[in-house]
Amino acid sequence: MMTNRQSIYYWKCDRPSAFFALKDQEETMESSMVEALLRPVLVKHFGSNVIAIQPGNGQGNHLTYVVEYNAVKRFIRLENGPEGDDFMEIEARVLTEIKALGIPSPAVYAVDATRKEVPFAYQVLEYLNYPDLNKLYKEGSLNLPLVAWKIGQNVAKWQAIKSEGFGPFDPSLLRKEGRLMGLHQNYRDYFLLNWKKHLDFLVLKKFLTASESAEIQQLVTKNDAYLEIGQGCLVHKDLALWNILGESEEIKAFIDWDDTISGDPTDDLSLIACFHSGEVVNAVLEGYKTVKELPADFLPRFWLHLLRNMIVKAVIRVGADYFDRQSDFFLIGSGSTGASLKTFTRQRIKTACLGLENKRQLKDL
Repeated sequence: MMTNRQSIYYWKCDRPSAFFALKDQEETMESSMVEALLRPVLVKHFGSNVIAIQPGNGQGNHLTYVVEYNAVKRFIRLENGPEGDDFMEIEARVLTEIKALGIPSPAVYAVDATRKEVPFAYQVLEYLNYPDLNKLYKEGSLNLPLVAWKIGQNVAKWQAIKSEGFGPFDPSLLRKEGRLMGLHQNYRDYFLLNWKKHLDFLVLKKFLTASESAEIQQLVTKNDAYLEIGQGCLVHKDLALWNILGESEEIKAFIDWDDTISGDPTDDLSLIACFHSGEVVNAVLEGYKTVKELPADFLPRFWLHLLRNMIVKAVIRVGADYFDRQSDFFLIGSGSTGASLKTFTRQRIKTACLGLENKRQLKDL
């Protein structure tokens, strides 16, 4: 039974089995069974059953494999969660559209989320033998200011993709009519979806106090006029260095579009601020402005989206025990701990609130 994302603000914390692949690494099928079911799919694609299958060692919430036949490699991603999510077809369509705009991304060779052939959704993608940029960043070999500038350029380019509606796209409509359309009629409804639920969870887990939650809610209510937007644009919604492949000064692919939505143009820009300094954010904005002007009311919309995204990230980090991890975890910097990630998360929420109150500037990040 497929789960419609109508009730989902962000999949990793709102899916019915939230933290399914984040905390326990639980799988509904053993890997040997998955590979046995996958092989006929690959035979259909490659035209041969002499195919080597190796684990892809992906860090996200999908099973991944690298498959090879006659020196041709492909990257395979599988979604086998209990919800029967079918968003992989949306992601494949988005990858195709951004590639047509000249944005670095893997080619899509096959996708099927119907689960008619096999009991999981899958994608067959171009294999790109590059590390994610977070790995290079943690090693100290990434030219972050230059790469940030290029990220901004590409964000502005993919915002040329417009659609009706807001929030997650509708896979059933994509199949029927071949077009992308958000599941919500207005942006405010999407932005505030599960808002109180997320804050209540953080209070329950003692990450926020009840008074902090109330103050945050009042601040968003005071600024919700900025949620009145007439047209949504393509938003990655999980824009971070680990979702970009490349080299020290080059971007080779933007990947993992499985949370993509139709939304506000400041959203992806604010996501950079969930992890990096004001200097890095400004480099992103400079790259962005070589393609298009910043949106109207940029600063309040930016702070509003930074706050929303940080609350979501806090829910995921608390719910999946990220604050108990060490520096080998992808989210935690070299020499840091989960405790420092917790402090940073709280500080960034506070900074977003102060920004909405005109008490902080981008340089204060």
